[in-house]
Amino acid sequence: MDVQEQQKILCVGLVCLDIINVVDKYPEEDTDSRCLSQRWQRGGNASNSCTVLSLLGASCAFMGSLSAGPVAENLPDVTAEDFSKVNFRQYKWIHWEGRNAEEQVKMIQQVVMYNSTLPRQQRITISVEIEKTREMLYQLFAHGDVVFVSKDVARHFGYESAEAALRGFYSRVKAGAVLVCAWAEKGADALGPDGVIIHSDAFPPEALVDTLGAGDTFNAAVIYTLSNGGSLQDALTFGCRVAGRKCGFHGYDGISRDFTEDWTKS
Repeated sequence: MDVQEQQKILCVGLVCLDIINVVDKYPEEDTDSRCLSQRWQRGGNASNSCTVLSLLGASCAFMGSLSAGPVAENLPDVTAEDFSKVNFRQYKWIHWEGRNAEEQVKMIQQVVMYNSTLPRQQRITISVEIEKTREMLYQLFAHGDVVFVSKDVARHFGYESAEAALRGFYSRVKAGAVLVCAWAEKGADALGPDGVIIHSDAFPPEALVDTLGAGDTFNAAVIYTLSNGGSLQDALTFGCRVAGRKCGFHGYDGISRDFTEDWTKS
């Protein structure tokens, strides 16, 4: 087996506890609703993406603060010092969920330094997610080989479509980078250094059940495809397909490697 195939994908960011209440309809403001059911579920963007990568069949790892029990408060974010203990030789791709951006830039610089000692085909691919509308996160635009920017951030800057956001933000990314923006039911777009906008439609489920973590699922499916040598178009389409499927059931158990194999054969 090729060395690159043996290497893992590392996701750096948050793991948390999601408490999900199921109701019969979306509650109106200032009203009480009877809860049909409740479940506790591991959450956090990086953790969710790692879960989906694993279900798709990728060898992956998560780096973040974990607690001894099911509930914890004020867990610290990963620091550059923590990250310096990582054995980079184990990984072909490292993904950061934008959080403590100044520390994360220092982490990325460690990877860039490591990459500088290797031939291009053996270097670690760096991806970042800029989901929240926080000024400190925007410095991450310049540091990813693949940059995921959210619809919320795009609209915060006044962009009303994924294509407009990509055109507007692309000057912020580094030379040669790919910028990706998902836009819910309108699908997702991506822009690379060739200046061509690539689009995929959404693939909505028959019944919309649970959208929590759909964006994390999309990111994971895109990373999965690109890390296995797939094209940007294939990555975008697969990301939308898997995210759409995820919205049709609670949690992530409906995502499987069989789904991946069935899609790649079709």
